[in-house]
Amino acid sequence: MNLLNSFSFELPTTIEYGIGAAKSLADVIKNENFRNLLLVTDEGVLRSGLLKRVSDALDAHGLKWDVFDRVEPNPKDYNVEAGTETAKRFSADCLVAVGGGSPIDCAKAIAVVTRQGGAVREYEGPGKIGPDVLPLIAIPTTAGTGSEVTFSSVITDSSEKFKFSIKDPIIAPRVALVDPEMTLTMPPELTASTGMDALTHAIEAFTAKAAEPLADAAALYAIELIAAHLKSAVTDGDNLEARAGMLLGSVLAGIAFSHSDVAAVHCVAEALGGKYDAAHGVCNAVVLPAVMEYNMEYCKAQYARIAVAMGLTYENIDQGARRAVAAVQQLAADVRLPEFGSLGVRDSDLEELAANAFKNGSNIDNPRPMSKEDYLKLFRRLSG
Repeated sequence: MNLLNSFSFELPTTIEYGIGAAKSLADVIKNENFRNLLLVTDEGVLRSGLLKRVSDALDAHGLKWDVFDRVEPNPKDYNVEAGTETAKRFSADCLVAVGGGSPIDCAKAIAVVTRQGGAVREYEGPGKIGPDVLPLIAIPTTAGTGSEVTFSSVITDSSEKFKFSIKDPIIAPRVALVDPEMTLTMPPELTASTGMDALTHAIEAFTAKAAEPLADAAALYAIELIAAHLKSAVTDGDNLEARAGMLLGSVLAGIAFSHSDVAAVHCVAEALGGKYDAAHGVCNAVVLPAVMEYNMEYCKAQYARIAVAMGLTYENIDQGARRAVAAVQQLAADVRLPEFGSLGVRDSDLEELAANAFKNGSNIDNPRPMSKEDYLKLFRRLSG
């Protein structure tokens, strides 16, 4: 780490963390003097009863709200369009996203398009988002994306089957109510995939070219928490301490990659998710060890430090780096995540997938340069 390098660190989101933190929503609303609240969520949150817990609290305080519940996994551009129409029709002056990364990312995009117009794809790339967005409050119900504290929103272009990002600190939630009890309903498979998503965020943030000291600190503590608590959260979903450790780890990983970046793992995972609508966390988990091996010669010292965060010891840097990769592979196996073959990737799609991974905006921050041909080799290796 070069301590003479310049960096900036901005955290526009107020984080309220703790058991029962979600219950403070009405107080936040009243303090901000919001009048018309649009709850943005998905079918899974509806079925779990978590949205009713939120809406009942609003009713108890006589607050006016409506709901948009048509967010799909890997939210699509047409989800944003439909949510924007609902927000305008209701004259919403605040969005409350209740769910995992999909509802929160979708809400961020709705917040932009409702006030600034146009199509969400028009906001891809730097400097495209103006200052006028709907205020957003986020209540995460998964421990994975960290979207409740990030500056980005990932949306799928449904016609091109390509994931793109809109990024700006202005779209970060104004408040995040981070309540471990809101994650207790997650089934084991979702706990596992979102947990590996959070681990990927932390590892890539720590090793990306854009890494900086404060993001490094958050990333390393996130890795420590996730390594310590993921297996328990998967095998014993009622373990509130494990749920808390995972949720805090996810938040810290989100802070880390917002101030650094993700890298090749996400480039590959987003290409797969855009093409096959595959679960983002699963895509990350199956790709992470292979990318770590590819990057090994460029970030051995960082990998060895990751090994320490995961509770491992080593005799030299090379051994430490190898043990970090092996530990990540073992963790994915321990929580029984599927392998690459389960994604249904077709050989005829590999060229397209490689091209989409290469043009992802985070490719430039992978510690080892990756060309389109490098991505194609990686996809072939994974498919082999």
